[in-house]
Amino acid sequence: MKTVEYTCWKDGDFYLGFLNEYPDYLTQGETKLELQENLLDLFKDFETQEIPFIRKVETLQVA
Repeated sequence: MKTVEYTCWKDGDFYLGFLNEYPDYLTQGETKLELQENLLDLFKDFETQEIPFIRKVETLQVA
């Protein structure tokens, strides 16, 4: 099973969040569970390349 990290917060009546590897793609839910479901849908879209020109955070090793 693969795991991915995400960042979330509550703003008024909604939970907002993004996958840490893809911080440009914000989603929301009325509950934390709905937010997690929406994040999972986003992740599936990224994995199948449904979204063009995806920006992703990666790591570069320097000396």
